[in-house]
Amino acid sequence: MITVDAIVSQIQEVLEQLQPYFLMHGGRITFERYEESTGTVHVALSGSCDGCPSSGYTLTLLVEAELKKEVPQVMRVVASGLRDEEDEE
Repeated sequence: MITVDAIVSQIQEVLEQLQPYFLMHGGRITFERYEESTGTVHVALSGSCDGCPSSGYTLTLLVEAELKKEVPQVMRVVASGLRDEEDEE
């Protein structure tokens, strides 16, 4: 069985590999925490990415997709400050 520490390490590795994409656009992505019970990864976006209208798409199409592929325990990714569509319903 894989430990939470090992999962967090894998998540951080993937985010580090994706960092150049964010830096190219004048921003950064930072790991905040992982919720084992829900498989949710919490990140913070900063720089140009903070408040960017495309941030939601980037999280889903790039970050979440890559994390789900590389770390099967990840179910979703949310960013601090971004509205969660599921919470609006």
